[in-house]
Amino acid sequence: MHTFTEENYLKAIYKLEEQTGDTVINSDLAKALSIHSATVTDMLKKMSQKKLITYEKSKGFKLTGKGKKIAISIIRRHRLWEVFLVNNLGFGWDEVHDIAEQLEHIQSEDLVNRLDKYLGHPNADPHGDPIPNVNGEFAKSKAIPLSNLPVGKQAKFSGVIDHSSSFLSYLNKIEFALGDPIRVKSIEEYDNSYTLQLKNEREIVVSSKFVNSILVIEG
Repeated sequence: MHTFTEENYLKAIYKLEEQTGDTVINSDLAKALSIHSATVTDMLKKMSQKKLITYEKSKGFKLTGKGKKIAISIIRRHRLWEVFLVNNLGFGWDEVHDIAEQLEHIQSEDLVNRLDKYLGHPNADPHGDPIPNVNGEFAKSKAIPLSNLPVGKQAKFSGVIDHSSSFLSYLNKIEFALGDPIRVKSIEEYDNSYTLQLKNEREIVVSSKFVNSILVIEG
């Protein structure tokens, strides 16, 4: 059995590895978990002994095959619970992350597989993030950051990079939801702000931070 703390570490390391494509260093993990670097070092030594990570003090660390498998199973549980909370209990997409953080530690594979079946084997959570299947495989996505979409190209809002409740609440405020059409009308040279055309020909002006936080699929 692995502890809640180990699961939190494994998930955080997995996400950092995805971002960097390389080994993870202590300070980045400490920042991601909002804890002291010394605490991270102690836990990493314990996880190394359990063969959940490979750890070299001077280089950093990576998940082992065993550690990666556990991390993906945690992500699967988290995202399935988010779907359930939104679709079946009426929570908003800006409300579910913290609740799913608690539910993701339920380790019953039978429960998770039944939940997956009950929900109809969803491919993505309410934020557009892919849900790994029972074999730990993710469906491939063609999504790109909105900042990479050429001016004039039509696309569909498919997910978010920023999962903060403040950003999701802002998207609710401007009535911009997954699946909505979007087009970049222009980019202001002075401050790199974007004029976007949303559904019903509605236009809004947003910051470069906004377009770097949105995922879209062309077409």
